[in-house]
Amino acid sequence: MRYPIPDLARAPWHEESLEVQKSRFTARVAHAATPEQAQQLIDQARLDHPDASHHCSAFIAGPPGEQNAIGFSDDGEPGGTAGRPMYQVLEGSGLGQISAVIIRYFGGTKLGTGGLVRAYSKSLLQALETLPTQEYVTRRALWLTTDFALEHELRRWAELNEAPIDQALHDAEGVTLGLAWPMDRTPDIEGLHSRLKGRLVCHDDPPAPA
Repeated sequence: MRYPIPDLARAPWHEESLEVQKSRFTARVAHAATPEQAQQLIDQARLDHPDASHHCSAFIAGPPGEQNAIGFSDDGEPGGTAGRPMYQVLEGSGLGQISAVIIRYFGGTKLGTGGLVRAYSKSLLQALETLPTQEYVTRRALWLTTDFALEHELRRWAELNEAPIDQALHDAEGVTLGLAWPMDRTPDIEGLHSRLKGRLVCHDDPPAPA
């Protein structure tokens, strides 16, 4: 499976602000592979903005369509006016492993339930429009052993197939490479076997230490 996730290597979160009838809505978005990571974003927003009226949130700590590792909170806003609309924005974005919190400072004018839904939705949509993303690929381990003389050829094959090498083991029999293989593709082991002139062994698990 492949899907987009936040790409925030240079910052802990991405942030955009929106003003609606003097109320300020600041949306923070971050990568969250687990519910615990999503909660960290919410906790930090509370620490950074203790005087804010509300810290509403939503997260999908898994792939798009995840049904278990999800959550949302209105944090004191009228029921269904903040957290659920935020979750629906995340769900419709096609993004996975994502957490969002919107920090609201009340401006003195009540927006009504419809106005709140629109404000929270628009605030998060605005943040997602400028959010850097990257492709996430689910992977499985694939272990391949060949002769020392063919290690370069095996590494080249892995590179061409976009399979990063997580580990390289050398012993008297040759070299074993542990690849992070994309789960949405089937490796052409027969073709690789021919390419390496039959000097190839495929393992489901890493070889036992000698």
